[in-house]
Amino acid sequence: MKALWAGLKANVAAGTRLAMFMPVRLVDFRISAGHYALLVTASFIAWLLGGMARSGFPGDFDLGALVVGLGQIPLVLLACVLAAAALRESSLALPLAVLITATDPVFELIAVVLFHGVRLPGMAPHAAWLYAAFIACGVAAVLRALVLAAGWRGRESFSAAAYLVGLLLVLSIIFPRSELWTRSPDITAGMPGQLMNEEVFHTQGGLLESALADLEPERAGIEDVYFVGVAPDAQVPGFVEEAHALRRLAEERFDAADRTLLLANSPATLTALPIASATNLADTLAEIGNTINPDEDIVFLYLDGSAASDGALTALTFRMPPLQLSPVNPTMLARMLEDSGIKWRVIVISACAAGAFIEPLKDDNTLVITASDSGGSSPACETRAERSWWSLAFEQALRSTRSLVDAFAMARDRLAERERAANAAASEPRIYVGSAIREKLKSLEKRLDSDDPNRPSVRAGLDPITALR
Repeated sequence: MKALWAGLKANVAAGTRLAMFMPVRLVDFRISAGHYALLVTASFIAWLLGGMARSGFPGDFDLGALVVGLGQIPLVLLACVLAAAALRESSLALPLAVLITATDPVFELIAVVLFHGVRLPGMAPHAAWLYAAFIACGVAAVLRALVLAAGWRGRESFSAAAYLVGLLLVLSIIFPRSELWTRSPDITAGMPGQLMNEEVFHTQGGLLESALADLEPERAGIEDVYFVGVAPDAQVPGFVEEAHALRRLAEERFDAADRTLLLANSPATLTALPIASATNLADTLAEIGNTINPDEDIVFLYLDGSAASDGALTALTFRMPPLQLSPVNPTMLARMLEDSGIKWRVIVISACAAGAFIEPLKDDNTLVITASDSGGSSPACETRAERSWWSLAFEQALRSTRSLVDAFAMARDRLAERERAANAAASEPRIYVGSAIREKLKSLEKRLDSDDPNRPSVRAGLDPITALR
């Protein structure tokens, strides 16, 4: 144990020099299965301490995050084995694993500094670049570990580097760790405890069921629009107002009267609207999927909230103290929509870094509009009590056109003009339009602008796109 402890100190010191591009040699590391196991343990401890430094106290240990973290270990070892095979020297697998893992503690420390640094005044606009630099340093450290362990061997080293860099990108972008330590919610901070009231508690139990039951059935042969608005953050009153505004607009401009539903987190709506949670959202989409004709009808999903991003993963924050609600990330939302069976989708997300939702959600039958791109800071990120610049611009645009594509362009231009006048960071709204939904929306616009918008625009039971052709 004394030798392993001494080896751990040597490996962490050498790993720090490796990550910081200071002079270091392969002989400075202690390489064995025992030393690697101890380094993995040290890495998890650093992860836990880093989470405490980021989240604060009181907090809770997240066993689910631990399971995900443990699942990454075989991926690291597999990448090292593949890299060693590419180098035609299988004995290099363990040294590569030791060298890469030895950099974890110092990168965890850097992550803590970065987390708090981007929250300093004036630093938010630089967050995306700082996180990109952080990932680039990780890639450079992995490449340096490869050269340190095996030297440079031309084409073989290129192949080995591809395995190792691919591993890093998978772990940081596709399969990231969540926090091992999460702060416990303060159930008294700035929010009255209405949910603790028995009458409110029991009223909430039936609100979603009642709201879903009140939805009008779809009309055969008509492209009905069903609207779902979500205001998930109780700490920002403006979100509920914006969701209400878009709901009214859907009813007035898109013939969605009696086919709209709101989920909201707000003390003011606890007895009137179902709480916005991941479970309620999934149940709502599933029930609407059973209500509509999937070949005809369109579901308009509007999410207006706060988003958090660690540079690798963006998620919408759901807050309604004293409840502890799970955030919804792009993959989760895509899965909810896929499971619901909803074919034709219009998704509008007004949140910071919302552009990260586009890639997982896009397909031929989907239109996605986001109030900002996938990184950086802008007015879309600001906590507010009133309407956001983006939502106002988008609503104004939709009052002059039924084309969502045209409305996006108009709102984007109005927003950019207002941001320039205020010398504010650019939000850079984003849009994706699937080829099939483009034609579907043109058919909807044609019906809504016709003399008799309630007249079926296609024969009942016939796919709208086929009928148009």
